[in-house]
Amino acid sequence: MKIQSIETFTNEFVCFTRVTTDSGETGWGQVAPYYADITAEVVHRQVAPYALGEDARDIDHLMDIIPDREHKFPGSYLRRAMGGLDTALYDLRGKIEGKPVCELLGGTPGKVRAYGSSMKRDITAQDEADRLKRHQDERGFTAFKFRIGAECGRDQDEWPGRTEEIVPLMRKSFADDTALLVDANSCYSPGKAMEVGRFLEANGISHYEEPCPYWHFDQTKQVTDALDIDVTGGEQDCSMVDWKRMIDHKVVDIIQPDICYLGGMVRTMKVAQMAHEAGIPCTPHAANLSLVTLFTMHLLRAIPNAGKYLEFSIEEEDYYPWQYDLFVKSPFDIIDGNAIVTDAPGWGVEVNPEWLAKSTYKISTLEG
Repeated sequence: MKIQSIETFTNEFVCFTRVTTDSGETGWGQVAPYYADITAEVVHRQVAPYALGEDARDIDHLMDIIPDREHKFPGSYLRRAMGGLDTALYDLRGKIEGKPVCELLGGTPGKVRAYGSSMKRDITAQDEADRLKRHQDERGFTAFKFRIGAECGRDQDEWPGRTEEIVPLMRKSFADDTALLVDANSCYSPGKAMEVGRFLEANGISHYEEPCPYWHFDQTKQVTDALDIDVTGGEQDCSMVDWKRMIDHKVVDIIQPDICYLGGMVRTMKVAQMAHEAGIPCTPHAANLSLVTLFTMHLLRAIPNAGKYLEFSIEEEDYYPWQYDLFVKSPFDIIDGNAIVTDAPGWGVEVNPEWLAKSTYKISTLEG
């Protein structure tokens, strides 16, 4: 069963991929969001040439050979493009075998506890607390993540005093059995990160994400060693060498790979397994309601070191208008704070034909 063609359907934000075999089977996947139209070109120029004509069932082999063939390009765009192939091939295999992807990975369908993930910093503390409370009342979330500091902020807050106001207000606004998580998005130097971390600990926050510039593992390691709160990170990292270093040296308490940024399910499963062997939980990054969240739901139902929750974006059309109307039926219903992985074959989702009709289309075929 050989790969006959690879298609991309893209706009600036989202790129779906479709793989077709020489016997007519198809599977749908997705590259990482953001500048997805650029990644689509990488799919055709730097992924398709090595995948066309290869065995569609041997996903591991393809994820090994493509980085070797494109060794001069070890960075993010190639991995994002590889993920589009990997995830389409998993969907294809699931449909052929009549199994959901989680089952192909050794897991089972079922519930995944979700935390409501806020992406906003341009919001007052009270407005943020009010809207998170509304989401809890409507959907039953038992955990939330909100933002502190400024993104890559060099020790500066989004505006003076915001972090000092929002942290205690959040703890006061929710019962003790509601877990509260924060994301600093690479804001702080080690000293400032430790100071903020102790403030978080004093206010009952349980998860401290990306406190220092993520590319400085040594800085994050200092913070992890100094604090009791779980220090987390890894969403941006796409190099297996960096992941081994991060895990071997226990740079963070909880790893957060992004399936689309890292390059698909094969590579993410390898990272999760490395972390499992080191006794480190895996709570992946899944910050929007494209297919990355569905991929993550299946992963969490399959790995032995799944973290406590699924990241689930609560942002609506005013913030992420591009993430709506992607599917015929949304796979993202939250019931009593849980997402549901069904037993439908593959990813169990159908891309919206109306969205596809408006997208930019390109195909690479075995015949050239």
